[in-house]
Amino acid sequence: MNPSILILHASGINRDEEAARACELAGGAPDIVHINRLRAGERNMRDYQMLLIPGGFSYGDALGAGTRMALDMQVYFEDELREFVESGKPVLGICNGFQVLVKAGLLGSREKEVGRQDTAARAVTLTENASGRFECRWVHLAVNAQARAGFLSAIDELIFCPVANGEGNFQVQDAATLAQLEAENLVALRYVDAAGQPANGRYPLNPNGSVGDVAGICNAKGNVLGLMPHPEDHIDAVQNPLGGGGQLGLALFKAMVGTIRI
Repeated sequence: MNPSILILHASGINRDEEAARACELAGGAPDIVHINRLRAGERNMRDYQMLLIPGGFSYGDALGAGTRMALDMQVYFEDELREFVESGKPVLGICNGFQVLVKAGLLGSREKEVGRQDTAARAVTLTENASGRFECRWVHLAVNAQARAGFLSAIDELIFCPVANGEGNFQVQDAATLAQLEAENLVALRYVDAAGQPANGRYPLNPNGSVGDVAGICNAKGNVLGLMPHPEDHIDAVQNPLGGGGQLGLALFKAMVGTIRI
């Protein structure tokens, strides 16, 4: 029996079919479900073994990329999400899905004390590209083999896949935040050149101006991962615009789905 994967759809999301195909090739059993069906109780998050929030422009990027859908997640599914994450089940957010995870407080947040109550304070964001325009181009990613998302260590080569975003610029509250992300091995993927050398902020190797060349981060538990590029757009060698094989984005899906125990 293949692990069941909930691929969450909302108006404006347009990468769900590609994500489903990648999950299928990785050995999963994807199910694309509109968020309203979850709200209506027709589907239950608890019945799935993995959650994937795909890319696109959820709700037309109303209030900012991913913000409107993040509010849905907080208002309607806060308890289910907390239970899902705390159970250790994997969660993946790609592009707009990454923006949703960050703005919903599932990635890049830290606890702060306000009066007598502990609340999550968002310490990172994804904002407008440094180029000031939508970026659609292929990039190279290097995984951090020491990342808390331990499944990444199974990927032994670069990932070559496209970015397609206008608000993919990963930024932090301050230098201490970036230092903490790095020290705690929460940086999961970075933009590099074709030889795997650091991009060092150089455009277009780093296509959006992200601080520290950060392309993706994970949570401390290691089961929630978000990244801006689209690994689901390179799951077969025929999709490589330069020809040749290897460096498939499919490796990420295989590594993540492979962590699921039925």
